[in-house]
Amino acid sequence: MPTIATIRPQAALPNGELHLTGTNLGPGLRASISGVDTQVILARPTCATLKIPEGTLPGDLIVTQAASSSESRQVQIAVPMAENLHPVANPAADADGNVYTTLSGSRGQQTPVSIFRIAPAPAGMTHELRPFTRDILNQSGLAFSPSGELYVSSRAEGIVYRIASDGTASVFAEGLGIATGIAFDPSGDLYVGDRSGTLFKIRIDATGKPGETFVFATLEPSIAAYHLAFDSKGTLYVTGPTTSSSQSIHAIDPAGHTTTFYSGLGRAQGLAFDAEDNLYVAASLHGDRGIVRITPEGAASLVVSGPNLIGLCFLPGNKLALATREAVYEVELS
Repeated sequence: MPTIATIRPQAALPNGELHLTGTNLGPGLRASISGVDTQVILARPTCATLKIPEGTLPGDLIVTQAASSSESRQVQIAVPMAENLHPVANPAADADGNVYTTLSGSRGQQTPVSIFRIAPAPAGMTHELRPFTRDILNQSGLAFSPSGELYVSSRAEGIVYRIASDGTASVFAEGLGIATGIAFDPSGDLYVGDRSGTLFKIRIDATGKPGETFVFATLEPSIAAYHLAFDSKGTLYVTGPTTSSSQSIHAIDPAGHTTTFYSGLGRAQGLAFDAEDNLYVAASLHGDRGIVRITPEGAASLVVSGPNLIGLCFLPGNKLALATREAVYEVELS
């Protein structure tokens, strides 16, 4: 009888891979998840690799060898929230669990909708996708302020817009280069990544108006975008894909001093912190693409497997919203 000892990572998107260890997993192995046949792309006596087909739902994994089947093991598979999109950075979630994402378009392309809102949905129900904001060119980074207002950058215009609760956009700050990633520090000031190599800091006064804008730090230019996130201590973490195959996550202290937090990732992009200050980043680790979790001590592991991932945000109930180049998915982590 085949047995499953371990499954890694703990979750996968369609076309992602799960790696199994166990016994009696050699040639001839078959597998299914929630009753759907799953492709076995590697089968050896003590290990196997499965590729998750489109349409697979979270549920029980069973492997079969000849007429003998293993005990079932629960696996988490990401399910689509919305498709036919074009995110280029993290989605963002508000306090009610609504997810906001973009239809960004190619350089200079004006899309019919700039930002969509995806409403929460009960398990097994279809999410509702609604247009939220229009008329922003090449919208890129999304972030909520500590007071709960949504902001978005335009890389074509070098502008950060503030979005009202009805979706109306107003210019908040401009002259920010190729503005991509944005993030708020714990005190409520805004940081903007100009992918040509500059990180701007915009001081925000007690009334919510922008004040002094200045260069906070400089980095190597990115071929795609900067992505920003703060930990609970107020350290800014930045990724920006370059031509290098081994990329770093930069840590920038409140004084603007830059160090390397972690290196060795492939095309590291969107990133976010959990409540324990573990950093999650869309990247490749040892050749496997997905969401990588890095502890404060610098230990890295793949927690979600899947291609084309460019960002993520946390949702209520141990869930993540995951952005690919064309869609947003939802997955639950243990």
